Amino acid sequence: MDQQYDPKTLEQNAQAHWLANNSFAVQQDDSREKFYCLAMFPYPSGKLHMGHVRNYTIADVIARYQRMQGKNVLQPMGWDAFGLPAENAAIKNNVPPATWTAQNIDYMRKQLRELGFAYDWDREIATCDPDYYRWEQWFFTRLFEKGLAYKKKAEVNWCETDQTVLANEQVVDGCCWRCDNPVERREIDQWFIKITDYAEQLLTDLDGLDQWPEQVRTMQRNWIGRSEGVELDFDYNGQPLSVYTTRPDTLMGATYLAVAPQHPLAQAAAENIPELAAFVEAQSNIKVAEADMATMEKLGMATGLAATHPLTGEQVPIWVANFVLMSYGSGAVMSVPAHDERDHAFATKYGLPIVQVVARTDDNHVYSSHTWQDWYADKTETVTINSGEFDGLDFEAAFNAIADRLESQGKGMRKVNYRLRDWGVSRQRYWGAPIPIINCDSCGAVPVPAEDLPVVLPTDVAFDGVGSPIKQMPEFYQTSCPTCGGEAVRETDTFDTFMESSWYYARYGCANNNRAMLDGEADYWTPVDQYVGGIEHAILHLLYSRFYHKLMRDEGLINSDEPFTRLLTQGMVLKDGAKMSKSKGNTVDPQALIDRYGADTVRLFSMFAAPPEQSLEWSDSGVEGANRFLRRLWKLVSEHLAAAPAPALDADALNEQQKNTRRKTHETIAKVGDDYGRRQTFNTAIAAVMELCNELGKLDASEQSRAVMAEALRAVVLMLNPIVPHACHALWPALGGEGDVLNAAWPCVDERALARDSIEMVVQVNGKVRAKMQVDATADKATAEAAALEQENVRRFLEGVTVRKVIVVPGKLVNIVAN
Repeated sequence: MDQQYDPKTLEQNAQAHWLANNSFAVQQDDSREKFYCLAMFPYPSGKLHMGHVRNYTIADVIARYQRMQGKNVLQPMGWDAFGLPAENAAIKNNVPPATWTAQNIDYMRKQLRELGFAYDWDREIATCDPDYYRWEQWFFTRLFEKGLAYKKKAEVNWCETDQTVLANEQVVDGCCWRCDNPVERREIDQWFIKITDYAEQLLTDLDGLDQWPEQVRTMQRNWIGRSEGVELDFDYNGQPLSVYTTRPDTLMGATYLAVAPQHPLAQAAAENIPELAAFVEAQSNIKVAEADMATMEKLGMATGLAATHPLTGEQVPIWVANFVLMSYGSGAVMSVPAHDERDHAFATKYGLPIVQVVARTDDNHVYSSHTWQDWYADKTETVTINSGEFDGLDFEAAFNAIADRLESQGKGMRKVNYRLRDWGVSRQRYWGAPIPIINCDSCGAVPVPAEDLPVVLPTDVAFDGVGSPIKQMPEFYQTSCPTCGGEAVRETDTFDTFMESSWYYARYGCANNNRAMLDGEADYWTPVDQYVGGIEHAILHLLYSRFYHKLMRDEGLINSDEPFTRLLTQGMVLKDGAKMSKSKGNTVDPQALIDRYGADTVRLFSMFAAPPEQSLEWSDSGVEGANRFLRRLWKLVSEHLAAAPAPALDADALNEQQKNTRRKTHETIAKVGDDYGRRQTFNTAIAAVMELCNELGKLDASEQSRAVMAEALRAVVLMLNPIVPHACHALWPALGGEGDVLNAAWPCVDERALARDSIEMVVQVNGKVRAKMQVDATADKATAEAAALEQENVRRFLEGVTVRKVIVVPGKLVNIVAN
């Protein structure tokens, strides 16, 4: 082998070998255990960043390790290619989104190959390929026919200048991020899928995802937001004004009702009150995200209307409030200012009554209504007060008593609610998959027949960002109705890009099947055994994927209930304590690192710098350190091979140092295998291998030392193979390894090598360490106790005292209790 570590040459050689042999292509094989390893696919932005490198290296290490366990391992790669960034780039660079995307994919694919990732490129997909979104369109028509997809009016952020819907993040101070003109809230027709029909399944099935981070499961539970409460009616002029509450025990403390500015009562009242009309109009330009409601200033105005309390018969004033969303529930809430901080702030601001109706059982103090304190909204250890006949009840008793009364009078009913809302899947954008619906004046919305799919998005377009070009293309939208044959208009909305990313993992299983969305091979590979991606996708992407998986299961396309068995959410890559980003000017170009140090150095640093779930702080010295280690390893192997050939290992002929070094080798094999497989702490695995290499450097040049060295170096190469595969591809044959290291099995632990002639035990006197001693590994308690009492320093601390008890923990310590 070459005496010098030359990463450029050896990495090119390894990659050429893998490409020539199609080394990572796999097929269904029922005779072997399958393992599907997947990292979240990238948006083709043009260049890989260090977050990509870390994410994909983690998954690649896992995939290669599982291959060494003899499993049939699938690791594919593709491109989340639709979406707004391509449109923005098209405006900036005057390049059609399709052209820009294809160019970026080509460059990023080249970068991924240079990093040596073990992808089955035969299964590569791009979501902007009609052969991919054809099946998404087909599946949507199936959902439409089953009543799971529907169209309704919904509020959006609308920019009149650009004729487009904006995401909440694109609304800055009430204006469009691009043209800086005012944004209004507008109701337009939108397509939805009934994820709420699956809310209970999505919630209860989280309990079975015991290989997911608990943080992610909690985030999903909170997003689904199951609550048990009561839907009850206040009466307004003989008509029910419905509200939902999880705290019916506080009903007697409801002192006002708050409705959304878009609520019919608010609209009706505004017709007669100019000030109210102006207020309602002003609220049309605020963002609609629920997250904004928590921090925005709470504003409201009285309608002059009142509703009748369902139990007391008292009149309760109705206010319009900007913190109430028309899209959430009925668009009205009952406000109990004594037991809700938001309601309290609103009531204090506008001089509305505050009535405490819940108190702690151990505290009857009535708090000042002017300052918010802990008004005991918590349901534990509480009792109702100021609630008439319901006084003195704990939460559960009050809940049931009030719910029973409302139900008996026909004024309310118990109800389970979810925070989750149906998934809005339509976007008024260009660069997305066309929604396969034809709108006919006679027949209504008609799905495009399967034989006419895909509805192909035109890619040769002039794109200026003002509206979607296909809305200006009669040749695209003018068509005939599949049902009656009359003139009709094709839907010009496109799918939310979450649609493509919610099922791509399954399509990898049968990426080249042009006859079906999924098939038996896709069912063989799913669910994904290991999924790797950022915590930022913990809610929507993972929730939509779980939902889509259940939809596909119910359509008979797959047989499992969940898409991802095990989930690893990797931390961010930081520099100087901040997340790397172009706007901060603190990015590091992985291509420059590959060119300078080689891909293996980049991979090694990415895995060694921090545990995968924690943030990684960028360090130039850390990269250089990773490179130095690879050079030292190369030198260690080179010097070993330059010496006389190693003889066969004779375990019975080893001296103490050789035994210890060999024991260290097999202890490391056991630890690294556990770190890779169970713990997924790759940094500690690398540290263990580095420690072993340091021990190997202390061996002399005797025959059995060279035999111990030969065994250890082959083990080191196998243990590092998942992380630095290029170097290991060259080192394995040089060390006499058989065949391609890619197909080599994980090294076996020799239990005999782990055996010790003697062990070290700690000796304590009254819990304080006073000595360490070597005893025979087979020593019994009595022998260990006797040896401990003979230790010189122990005897010194026992002078003049009486030994009361001796506690022996076999193989670890002896504790002598004396006074």
